[in-house]
Amino acid sequence: MSVPSSLAMAAPADPNASPWLSLLPFVVILGIFYAMVLLPMKRRQQKVANFQGGLKLGDKVITTGGMYGTITRLGEQHVQLQIAPNVRIDVARAAVGGYQGQDPVVVAEQGNA
Repeated sequence: MSVPSSLAMAAPADPNASPWLSLLPFVVILGIFYAMVLLPMKRRQQKVANFQGGLKLGDKVITTGGMYGTITRLGEQHVQLQIAPNVRIDVARAAVGGYQGQDPVVVAEQGNA
């Protein structure tokens, strides 16, 4: 078995190079991962938290399950929606996905069923 001559003649690593320099590619990859994945996710979570914290009585909303209603009562963890005349339901505040007629703020996650 012979080693190709281009591999056998590779330049040896510089013994005077800083060991920190070898970590530079990993730091760059970590920075790209943070900028491309973690930062947008953090912004989206902040947007959802601001939306759910800013709900008020009379808002016409849609739940992540597809129920349309008007907020008639607000609690710490739940909201009461009027979905038809004299029909009110309690749903989790986290289940309110957005305002009616607008793009949803909360996007349901797709499961791998």
